[in-house]
Amino acid sequence: MSIIMHSAEELAVYILKLNRDRGRLVISIAGPPGSGKSTLSDTLCDLINNQISREEAVVMPMDGYHLDNSILERKGLLSRKGAPATFDVESFLSDIQQIYKKDTELTIPVFDRELDCSIPNAKHIRKSHGLILMEGNYLLLKDNPWHKINNFVDLSIFLKVPIEMLEKRLIKRWLDHGLTKEEATKRALSNDIPNANFVNNNSSPADIILDL
Repeated sequence: MSIIMHSAEELAVYILKLNRDRGRLVISIAGPPGSGKSTLSDTLCDLINNQISREEAVVMPMDGYHLDNSILERKGLLSRKGAPATFDVESFLSDIQQIYKKDTELTIPVFDRELDCSIPNAKHIRKSHGLILMEGNYLLLKDNPWHKINNFVDLSIFLKVPIEMLEKRLIKRWLDHGLTKEEATKRALSNDIPNANFVNNNSSPADIILDL
């Protein structure tokens, strides 16, 4: 049964008490688009590093593994960007497998929202990073090959957010990107909300449910 928590502070305390005998810990933070995964991951990372007075935690965003728009266009998937099929999941799995090893370091891609593309080798996971906070929509998906991610995760977290709140946040996200109210609403309801429903309905149970 999942543990229910209600704050990043509570979560940080729990993580810092985990058994570290294996060395590096990989923690997945999943949830639908608009649930606040990036904000939580960054907050959690800062809380942990401040508590232990060193930079041991680092965030690994799944968004860096978006396929390029040119590839999505050829595949007819550009309008569905953000759906599972629009990610390079095999490269993501390969990097996770490497990162799970306690004595490895790696450079990973990071998604630039302003440029709407991934920047390769933009972030460095060092050997000294003993807590990997991996965040993304589909980290708990039951579908193949996404379900393989769980083989390299020590603790899974899922953000629980009402669909009405997600809708408001997602519309605001597109408004902030310069879309009109009509365009923002259409973008959110035609792509983001279907993705959110898919995540909620097709994810495996997490070790911790964060109910904010």
